[in-house]
Amino acid sequence: MLTLFDSQSVRYCDGISRRNCLRIGSLGLGGLALPDLLRAEQSGGTKRDHSVVIIYLPGGPTQHETFDPKPDAPHEIRGSYQPISTKIPGVQFCELLPKLAAMADRFSVIRTLVGMKNRHESFQCYTGRPGGRSEDNEPGGGWPAFGSFVSKLLGPGAQGVVPYVDAAPKMSYAPYGNNGIHLQGKPSWPGFTGHEHVPFVVEGEVKSDLVLKGIDLSRLENRRELLSSLGKLQLTLEGGGIDKFQQQAFEMLTSSGLAEALDLSKEPQSVRDRYGKTQQTFPAFGGAPQSPQHLLLTRRLIEAGVRCVSVAFGAWDWHANREGTIEYLSNKYLPVFDHALSVFLQDLDERGLLETTTVVVWGEFGRTPRINAKGGRDHWPGTQSVLVAGGGIQPGRIIGQTDRIGSVPVERPVHVQEVFATLYRNLGIDTSHITVPDLNGRPQYLVDDDRQPIRELIS
Repeated sequence: MLTLFDSQSVRYCDGISRRNCLRIGSLGLGGLALPDLLRAEQSGGTKRDHSVVIIYLPGGPTQHETFDPKPDAPHEIRGSYQPISTKIPGVQFCELLPKLAAMADRFSVIRTLVGMKNRHESFQCYTGRPGGRSEDNEPGGGWPAFGSFVSKLLGPGAQGVVPYVDAAPKMSYAPYGNNGIHLQGKPSWPGFTGHEHVPFVVEGEVKSDLVLKGIDLSRLENRRELLSSLGKLQLTLEGGGIDKFQQQAFEMLTSSGLAEALDLSKEPQSVRDRYGKTQQTFPAFGGAPQSPQHLLLTRRLIEAGVRCVSVAFGAWDWHANREGTIEYLSNKYLPVFDHALSVFLQDLDERGLLETTTVVVWGEFGRTPRINAKGGRDHWPGTQSVLVAGGGIQPGRIIGQTDRIGSVPVERPVHVQEVFATLYRNLGIDTSHITVPDLNGRPQYLVDDDRQPIRELIS
């Protein structure tokens, strides 16, 4: 590995900081290094073009006001909004999601997700497991996020870009962030996969360190040192008679391709306008703004070759103890969600990316069937609705059925680990056989209990 150090930053407990230590890849020293992958790609032996997008909805969205309305239930269950027909015969969504309803034949919905805990943290949506407490029985080092596993198993994405990027806006409530912080404040990322598999954080402090060309004057001296180190390495490699694959690997890993993807100003204004403007969410929620531009950024990252992108959208903890009732909150925030997500999926499809990009949209749990005395819905891990699309997933399917009040599955409960098995499968990773050792040296499977991909979505 080539490690580049910058003299200014805060260090991790191991003495190496995320900002100071830019690992730009292996150039052939053992294992299946990037040059080997390039050779394999040219020979047709390896496909590296599939990606996963995890759209996290911080706080846990309501199933009743989105994808599982209960029009025949009492008012305190069904709420104020009516169902509307979708592109799938006999299937209805809430009337506040007309654009998604009109394209429902291009994605699928799981209405019966189970396996989540009543915990306000993103960790469950990024790992498929609970963590941070003694009763969770985590392995040595803690569970890695899905993207960290992907980074370790598959390495850099197309054109050598980093495999795992968190494109979420900044959020004031720490457990919503994609950094493994639990409710007790204990950080866990990236689990037992190691620091080299932490995601690149778009709104973190290292974004500017991606640009190896076009240096900033305030960082000129450090850049000179960095570029000098790269120049010396290149001379060493050239002097050693490297082959074209090693040279290509070096050029890919020292390019500014990811920095280009992060620059939204390179996107036509008509496309930026199509996605729409950001709507801020009530600050007391501690969640993300509703930022369609972050979804556009996500599309650009996928286009650049990133294997896994996580992004947070909105604030969904709708107890009615902040800002307003669920009727008010639904009317304010669901139309923006409807527009942004529908445009994102359409854009992926129009660019030929949806076929190879699996998208999952979910929160950490659902909401109570009964509206509380304040006019909101409380936490409900009994079930939730999840949108899944792309990557070869069968579209236009509704998986599972909840009871008459939307509280528990009565037909085909889908465990969260089945969703992750499906995501791994779409990246070509066999969860039945592959293991990764934890910090105690014990092999750990990627999913628990031999959970399999969701058969209804892949058949």
